[in-house]
Order: sequence, then structure tokens, then C-alpha cells
Amino acid sequence: NHQGFMKYFKNTSWLFGEKILRMVVGLFVGIWVARYLGPEQFGLYSYSQSFVALFAAIATLGLDGIVVRELVKDKSRRDELIGTAFWLKVMGAFGVLLILAVAVNFTSNDTYTNTLVFIIASATIFQSFNVVDMYFQAKVMSKFVVYANIISLFISSLVKISLLLNEAPLIAFAWVVLFDSIILAIGFLYFFLKNSNFNIRDLKFNKSTAVDLLRDSWPLILSGIVISIYMKIDQVMIKEMLGNEAVGQYAAAVRLSEAWYFIPMVISASLFPAIINAKKVSKKLYYARLQKLYDLMVWMAIAIALPMTFLSDWVVHFLYGEQYNQAGSVLMIHIWAGIFVFLGVASGKWFMAENLQMLSFWRTFYGMIINIILNIFLIPKYGIQGAAIATLVGQITA
Repeated sequence: NHQGFMKYFKNTSWLFGEKILRMVVGLFVGIWVARYLGPEQFGLYSYSQSFVALFAAIATLGLDGIVVRELVKDKSRRDELIGTAFWLKVMGAFGVLLILAVAVNFTSNDTYTNTLVFIIASATIFQSFNVVDMYFQAKVMSKFVVYANIISLFISSLVKISLLLNEAPLIAFAWVVLFDSIILAIGFLYFFLKNSNFNIRDLKFNKSTAVDLLRDSWPLILSGIVISIYMKIDQVMIKEMLGNEAVGQYAAAVRLSEAWYFIPMVISASLFPAIINAKKVSKKLYYARLQKLYDLMVWMAIAIALPMTFLSDWVVHFLYGEQYNQAGSVLMIHIWAGIFVFLGVASGKWFMAENLQMLSFWRTFYGMIINIILNIFLIPKYGIQGAAIATLVGQITA
């Protein structure tokens, strides 16, 4: 269907364009920030973000894919789905802040580090507005989400550059994380109200809808927490075992490795409605589309991993400078985890389409357990390279 293909192709192109712009601008500004702060301060900044990320999945409540699925199935339920998902996410965000208030007592953090953690964590409240993203995903109209993201990226980048030129302290960069989420929330709200006949008064909480959504999403909440843990626990453990500077070295490599992870997320998110629709037509078409998606994911990941393996030291030295001299060897190992991340994101869509979220949780859980166990043994023995090996093996296991 040529018309259908163009609809999804344009949608994917919008998302891809925004993510590539975000990657380029984010890397440029992010590398500048890393150079300015140095491994020690950058390590503390990355640790604070990682510590928040361990619990941030609770704020999303695993609703994103579920709400998109329900909006595609029944367009008439738009108002109750979006309204209920929004208030659930707000409650989840405040839940995260309460959990963090307890969790920091079990760390060796000082007051300054905890202040950074809570400033960054406050951003989760405003991330509740990404229910707008779900609506535009279901309608295959992601260009409006792209507009909001680009405006937010532009303003945020200008603020960061201003802070860099004025030699601002580390805590100022934590405030930018919160500021960025507020600007994005305003942008989402503006484009949503402008491009839908939605009335802000319709943003109501429906208890029965909330129960239905959470019944489907609770395995995804668990899965999201587990994913967050095995994506970020390495930086938290490195800080506790080796200190802030080691986290800075490791985080510099990981940011380059994970910069590519937007690719499977964009492609899978944009093609998910097409896969759901194919399931309605025929099982053969449904699995043919899934197989093409899997093939595309693996080959793209290999095409990224091969050159990065041989150029890792040069890339790190060129971008970050000599002060991050340990990051190259980490990048060389960590980049190969991308193959399994790409495949995992794509196959996650199959689990969701089949309503098998619990299986998705268990595969992720086993990967997390292996990752934590290997971190305990490998970080003391091999340092930050050991953490990279643990991440790779954890992803392969999942």
C-alpha cells in the first residue's frame, strides 16, 4: 500500500531527523560539558542522573506502549485514556520522589550529591506531559512531537552554552535538566491543544480505565525498573567502589555507545501501529513485518559496532581529550551491547502486541541479575572495563 507506506515513512523520517539533530547537538554540548567539568565533576553529574534513572521508570508506569495500543484500537476513548494516563504519571512521579528520599539513606552520598539527585528527579513530574507523544504516535503524526523536542533542545542548548561560557558551577547543570523538562512539557501542551479538539477540562481521571491500564502495564513497570537498573547500576556501583573520577571515565564512553540507541526506539515506535494493523489482516503479514524489523535492527547495530571497535581510542581522544584516557577501552567493549539492545527493543514490540509483558519482564530480569553479579566480581578486578563486560554479558543474556 503505497499511501500507507508513505504515511509511516514520513512519520519515521520526522522522528529520525529530530533524534539525529538531538544526537549531534547533545553530543557537541555534552562533550563540551564533560571537558569543562572534568572526569571528577562529570562523574558526580552522571552518577546523580544514573541514581535518579534507577527509579524514574516508576514514573512512566509502563503506560506508553499500552496507551498507544489502546488509542489505535479505539479512537473514541481518546479523552479518558490521555486524561487517566496523565494523572497516573503525575502520581508515579511523586512516588519516585518519595522512594528517592528513602533510597539516599542507603548510599554514601553527601548533602551536595543528594541535592543534585533531587533537582534532577523533579523533572519526572513534568515528564507526565509526554502523554501527548502517545496520542501523536497513535495518529502517526509525530512531526508535532518533533517540533516540541527541537524547541526544547534549542533553548536547553543555549542555556548550557551560556553556563559554560560563564563558568557556572555543577549544580547549575542539574537545574538545566529540570528546566528542559518544563520547556518540553509546555511545548507538548501547546501543539496538542492546537492540533486536536481536546479541551483541557477533559483531562479527567477514570478509575476503571486506570485499573485496566495498570493491569496490562504492571509487568512493564517491573520491566522498566529492571531495564533502568541494568542500564544504570554500573555507574552507581562504580561510584561506590572506585569513586567519582572512574564514573566520569566510564560515563564518557557509555554516552558515545548509547547515543545510537535512539535508532531502534524511533523505528520500532513509528512502525508499531503498522505491526498491530498487520496482525488484524493476517498472521503471515504480521510475522513477515516483524522479521524485517529484526533483520534491520541487527544489521544496523553491526554496522555501528564494527568501525567504533577499531576507532574507539581515537574517537574518545578527539572528542573528550587526554583527561578521559581510560574511556576508549570501555567504548570498545560496550559498543557491542548495542546489537542486543537493538534486537531487544524490536522484540519488545512483539511481546506488547501479544500481551505477553510478563515474559518481557523475566528476560530483562535475568539480564539484570547477571549484570549485577558480574559487576560485583569484575569491577574490583578489572575496573571500569569490567563494568563494560558485565553490561555486554547482561544484554546477551536478556
